[in-house]
Amino acid sequence: MASIKRKFRFEDLEIWQSAIEVGDHLCNISDTLENKKLFRFAEQLRGCGMSISNNIAEGAGSFSDKEFILFLNYARRSCFESANILIILLRRNLIDEMVKNQLFEELEVLSRKITNFQKTLRG
Repeated sequence: MASIKRKFRFEDLEIWQSAIEVGDHLCNISDTLENKKLFRFAEQLRGCGMSISNNIAEGAGSFSDKEFILFLNYARRSCFESANILIILLRRNLIDEMVKNQLFEELEVLSRKITNFQKTLRG
């Protein structure tokens, strides 16, 4: 018997797919920080990195565009929080400039995509 592959609607959203990718990169850095016993840094970075995709997914389950826009705003703000933590990590020599710049690019592009999607929902 063939199994039916079920999906949540957020899985088809490009912004969610991008957020999962960025979140993976941030979690990889968090894993490295944990190995150095820098648990608070790791926890903060992992939390805001996961918050981006979590809020997009949660918002996709909303019954109204207005509510979805609110969750997208939380996701966008988590992009900025992630960027701030990356600056702190760079200043403390826990990541290098190239890593920070690559993630900044990903976060900036994602935050613009989220903003554009919010505009689409507003109509």
